[in-house]
Amino acid sequence: MLFKKPINLLIEEQKYNGENGLTRTLGPYNLIALGIGAIVGAGIFSLTGIVASENAGPAVILSFILAGVACAFCALCYAEYASMIPVAGSAYTYTYATLGEFMAWIIGWDLVLEYALASATVAVSWSSYATKLLAQLHIHLPAELTSSPFDPVKLANGTTLQGGIINLPAVFIVIVLSLVLVKGTKESATINNLLVILKISVILLFIALGWSFINTDNYSPFIPENTGEFGHFGWSGIVRGAAVVFFGFIGFDAVSTAAQEAKNPQKDMPIGIIGSLLVATILYVAFSYVMTGLAPYTAFKGDASPAATAFAVTGYHFLNSALIIAILAGYTSVILVMLLGQSRVFYSMSKDGLLPGFFSNIHPRFKTPWKSNLFFLVFVGLLAGLVPISDLGHMVSIGTLFAFSLVALGVIILRRTNPEIPRSFKVPFVPLIPILGIAVCVCLMIGLPIESWIRLFIWMAIGIIFYFLYGKKNSKLRKLHEENRTNHL
Repeated sequence: MLFKKPINLLIEEQKYNGENGLTRTLGPYNLIALGIGAIVGAGIFSLTGIVASENAGPAVILSFILAGVACAFCALCYAEYASMIPVAGSAYTYTYATLGEFMAWIIGWDLVLEYALASATVAVSWSSYATKLLAQLHIHLPAELTSSPFDPVKLANGTTLQGGIINLPAVFIVIVLSLVLVKGTKESATINNLLVILKISVILLFIALGWSFINTDNYSPFIPENTGEFGHFGWSGIVRGAAVVFFGFIGFDAVSTAAQEAKNPQKDMPIGIIGSLLVATILYVAFSYVMTGLAPYTAFKGDASPAATAFAVTGYHFLNSALIIAILAGYTSVILVMLLGQSRVFYSMSKDGLLPGFFSNIHPRFKTPWKSNLFFLVFVGLLAGLVPISDLGHMVSIGTLFAFSLVALGVIILRRTNPEIPRSFKVPFVPLIPILGIAVCVCLMIGLPIESWIRLFIWMAIGIIFYFLYGKKNSKLRKLHEENRTNHL
């Protein structure tokens, strides 16, 4: 379980051939766009309203700043890793080199919570906006087919059902984007670049047009008084809000999963990781300031599409449909990048023997891990269709925070154990910065509901069982060690 994958072996593995491996097609701008594509989405268009109405009020701005600071510490750690170990797999690969195989498995299993559940979370919100757009076009989908079985559904006749049947629009977008990823990474990146340009343009338009309609009365009280329960307004609400919106910053992590498809990873990965985080944080703060100024935070209660609700105050009704279309484009880019990241993590785990070879099977024509993409088409599609958005969001946050903590710890370890390895980017003030990253992540994890911790432990228990039944027995690194020991004897 303590077997560590040598750094030189990881670097050697990046030297694949065109017949059996991934291909290097991504430049620095592609990587920044991938990061922005993943970061700017549910956190700005949907969870902003949820956190404002349930946790922080107008102080959701502070929640974003706190989450952004935490991410900055961790992003620096990811940037050092990505410049040093430019291989697919993100935190899983890094942990394999620093903390050993068992912890690598734990983090790889945990990344399912980060990427797969993030995809499902955003797909649910995509469905909400898509349904609203179709309604403007006088196309009304049955309410039972746009909600999970666990969400109350209000029918057109005024009656309320205990739950819907399935969220079909959410399932639809997962299927479409999974098939796009099967087609190819370069094609996916091109589509993502176009979606990011459209998304950023509309966010800037929202901020510019909405600014003059801000009602400063909506900022009072800026930090609503705590209700007596931790996490419901007050400063504890800001902390919990930061923990909830934190998952909206995981785009820079998704950038690191594409290291093996970057043209010049040592140079371009840090640019993609840090650049995308900086741009996204500025947009988050400005957008949330305008949104909570346009409408009182209480107006967003239970609203999965708060941006459209807030923008309606401006009177620019002719732009409402355009806003929703752009938001849909933004969500689409998030789902696309998260699905890409998830398939690449399982690709790496499969190459190491910890998962079945099914997940690392490369399509002979498209050069993508197509079977992995199809597996997550089904898995994420079911989650998006059947699970409420609030439960998905909390699970994504706790999984992400756990992964970031281990990456920060790994930087400290590698500086001591492998100081000689070339690093084109170095985290400043080690071990202070990684320790601050760990501390903030742990604090934000504490701020999450106890239900999120219980689900995390259950998920991890399932993963540990799978590791001992399959992964440990089929580990290629373990088999290599055993062969070397036998030959030595």
